[in-house]
Amino acid sequence: MNERLVILAGGISSRMKKPAEKVELDEATLLDAEKKSKSMIRVGTDDRPFLDYLLYNVSKTSIKDVVILIGEKDDSIKQYYGEGKNNQFLGLTISYAIQPIPKGREKPLGTADALYHALIARPDWSGNSFYICNSDNLYSIEVFEILINSEYKNALIDYDRDGLNFETKRIEGFAVTEKNEEGFLLNIIEKPDGDTIENLRKRFGFVGVSMNIFKFDYDIILKMLEETPLNPIRKEKEIPTSIMMLIQQNKGEVFTYYRKEHVPDLTSKDDIIPVREYLEKNFSHLEIR
Repeated sequence: MNERLVILAGGISSRMKKPAEKVELDEATLLDAEKKSKSMIRVGTDDRPFLDYLLYNVSKTSIKDVVILIGEKDDSIKQYYGEGKNNQFLGLTISYAIQPIPKGREKPLGTADALYHALIARPDWSGNSFYICNSDNLYSIEVFEILINSEYKNALIDYDRDGLNFETKRIEGFAVTEKNEEGFLLNIIEKPDGDTIENLRKRFGFVGVSMNIFKFDYDIILKMLEETPLNPIRKEKEIPTSIMMLIQQNKGEVFTYYRKEHVPDLTSKDDIIPVREYLEKNFSHLEIR
């Protein structure tokens, strides 16, 4: 099987560009953080970028066709991995789609818009399911396998937030998932209060959060992306909105798969040292190129 994956790497990394609060970084790393896509920051051995490790895990699955969604002002990913019809990295065929910045805006229109541009660049995917994830999270081989083996057209990994190795305040800011008794998604709740958290824990025995790794049916989600409105506060089109539209319009169901494990995240400069330590501990023995 030639499975398909979209990796979102088109954001402007505004949080990464803010000053570090808890770590001191060398000049080269600071320059990476200021100028490059987050996934291209050199955090691994031999100055490997973060994205090498995500692609390594992907390469250990049946996924072979990878589209990386990039911003129109950042060519660092394309320059590193190259381009061309038969462009290969670890047995993966890599192509690119570009998310434009609309006139009058300083940044793109959000994750739903990013996914929309990735999909319209690959009309040959129509009629199939595909997977999507962030470029600044390191997802395990096992969670990709869960989605690959899923019998459902639309699904997500529902992470137990007690398994995430982040500060409590950061975890408390994550949106949480509400499911029915069969495990199908009912709602994604932003900024949950204490009562909501306690109720979810009592009902399910854990509090689930999405770390933005999904399986979607191409044709179903493309229709939702086309119709997704701007968030009235953030003025962006967001994938959780598209998912809720999918559920509410009965275009399909979204099954949730429980998983309890840490997901390394490269959002801010303060994440760089913890990510380096994680990679040194778990990937130092690997020969990626």
